[in-house]
Amino acid sequence: MVSKGTMSVVVKRVFPFLDWFKDYSPAALRADLIAGITVALVLIPQSMAYAQLAGLPPYYGLYASFLPPMLAALFGSSRQLATGPVAVVSLMSAAALEPLATRGGEAFIAYSVLLALAVGIFQFSLAVFRLGLIVNFLSHPVVIGFTNAAAIIIATSQLGNLLGVSVDNAEHHYETIINVVKAAIDYTHWLSLGFAVLAIGIMAGLKKINPRLPGVLIAVIVTTLLSWFLGLENNQKIKITAIKDLSITEKIKEYNATLNDVEVLSKKRAELSDELTRVKHEKGEQSLEALEVFQSGERLNILKEEAKKRSKLMRGQLRKLKLTKTTSERGDAMFTLADNSPKGNLWHISVKNKPIKEDAITIKGGGAVLGEIPKGLPTFAFPKFNMNIFLTIFPTAMIISILGFMEAISIAKAMATKTGHRLDPNQELLGQGIANVLGSFSQSYAISGSFSRSAVNLQAGALSGLSSVFTSVLVVVTLMFFTPLLYHLPQSVLASIIMMAVFGLINIKGIIHVWHAQKYDGVSAILTFFFTLAFAPHLDKGIMIGVAFSLGHYLYRNMKPQMAVLSRHDDGTLRNSDMYGLNRCQHISAVTFEGSLFFANAAYLEEQVLMQVTEKPDLRHLILCCEGINEIDATGEETIGTLISRLNDRNIDVSFVGLKDQVIEVLKRTGLYDKIGSRRIFTTESKAIQAVHHIAHENSSEKQCPLINVCYLNAG
Repeated sequence: MVSKGTMSVVVKRVFPFLDWFKDYSPAALRADLIAGITVALVLIPQSMAYAQLAGLPPYYGLYASFLPPMLAALFGSSRQLATGPVAVVSLMSAAALEPLATRGGEAFIAYSVLLALAVGIFQFSLAVFRLGLIVNFLSHPVVIGFTNAAAIIIATSQLGNLLGVSVDNAEHHYETIINVVKAAIDYTHWLSLGFAVLAIGIMAGLKKINPRLPGVLIAVIVTTLLSWFLGLENNQKIKITAIKDLSITEKIKEYNATLNDVEVLSKKRAELSDELTRVKHEKGEQSLEALEVFQSGERLNILKEEAKKRSKLMRGQLRKLKLTKTTSERGDAMFTLADNSPKGNLWHISVKNKPIKEDAITIKGGGAVLGEIPKGLPTFAFPKFNMNIFLTIFPTAMIISILGFMEAISIAKAMATKTGHRLDPNQELLGQGIANVLGSFSQSYAISGSFSRSAVNLQAGALSGLSSVFTSVLVVVTLMFFTPLLYHLPQSVLASIIMMAVFGLINIKGIIHVWHAQKYDGVSAILTFFFTLAFAPHLDKGIMIGVAFSLGHYLYRNMKPQMAVLSRHDDGTLRNSDMYGLNRCQHISAVTFEGSLFFANAAYLEEQVLMQVTEKPDLRHLILCCEGINEIDATGEETIGTLISRLNDRNIDVSFVGLKDQVIEVLKRTGLYDKIGSRRIFTTESKAIQAVHHIAHENSSEKQCPLINVCYLNAG
């Protein structure tokens, strides 16, 4: 039978939130309620901004703030960790999916939700098998290098929204920024920029005056009201006939035709992919029919890419057009191409990566606002599953899982030291995994623990995870009743919210600190930082390079661990003779080996020991100091046995100092311990030297031994 104690442990692991209610009081409930509301006031506008960063409509940020914060709190171990959309995960989600679908499109949204499911499954699996230690493969220098680069990428990615310009994302992030700057030089919407500057001023000012005030929410309220009052959004729907410039109307029709070509070619390519699978199954992979279908598919790929390039070029040309508005005699609005020195308000054609409706063309005369947000809760359904897409995005999901968990656990640990609550990393991993998996059922994209909102939660006095439950409830209320109030929120303000949030991630001092700690750690951080910037938006490449360098350098250090020949220092201790310029004994070499002895470095040990034999023709005894050897494998054991035999053949004895119990067990199992003999195994260097010194110096011409500072006169 299962004991009550065991059952209690199982229940607490499955339902850790039950522990909240021990000695829970009305005062604690009030504190959690206030904290939950405070966090929600920050989360609601922040989540919409992060959703845009993830390439999704803003209201998907609210969907990601509905179930995940509650679930992560209920099944995690931290009582103050605030979970939801975060900047780095949002950016990585967008970067992973951009090659697969168009930002904001139906497929992109479906893939974002599927990515959240993949992240959750991986985190949940790690928790179940208690493999949270896998995060150790991301060293601190790699994380700090990546975080700094990601903060710069996130901040600069919002320049377009900040300046009121639209450009397509280029292959590299720096190319996109160059295009944004070019577009801004040509035309900047100054009122949108003004709203962003005002929002930054409000958030920065209130943070300095009183950090407890919800600066983000106040900035959102003020700018939304001003946007509504000043009419920031000034759009008109017109028919194509209202544009009186024939070259523009022809360009619009050509653009629509090109997008139609892309869609048709994509459908044909998908059909050929299915056909290729069928032919390979029936005729074989090397059959002529399979080759013909494959070549047809490649031809369609080339045609589709060419059509995409044409559509991208035309989209840029249409966005650059500046129109002026006139009124016909009948009072109808007409638009013509503005001259080189336009006066009055300028208008632009709203161009997205989809066909322009010729009977309802959107002409923009103002700045971009949040727009209409669907009222009500998201649809609850299992994410649209596509095995090919799932397998494609799973490697990125693994990286997001590890990075997101590292961010969450580091925040949770920092708060646990202040509150004194016990933190279980595997339980926290379980909570994050459940939040991502079940969150994907309610249209959530990938989420993680937030540093800024967790700090707000702690400062607001949260005593349990119930504060996150209250946060989720307030998001539900917002989705049900208050979304129309957000219509006039300027997009440039959302951009400023993101920028303000990520400035705190920039930590150049941290890179300098790791450089001072160890140069190779500094190089690891700098490499990760540089390549993350260079390969953006493909952020995983920067991380992979950083991890590869860290692991490679770790392996290199272990292949050549620190070894030193010891001599007696003036203070009586044994020190590195090279480092301190000490004389060495002619007949005894006391050599230290700092590292586990295994297949990668066993040859190095043998090489260094034989070098001692070559350098000291009068060597009679080798003392191998093994305090630093924590583990030995079969190769290491074989190397020691070979060394003993080779040295004994040259009349050189070998003794060992400081062998660990686990190493002795290996030597005993192989019989090497008996070959060495217990009389050649010592606990300290001094005892070993004292035991072998007289024999090694018999008939010696060495007048003063550097190992014990005792004079031995030549017996002759």
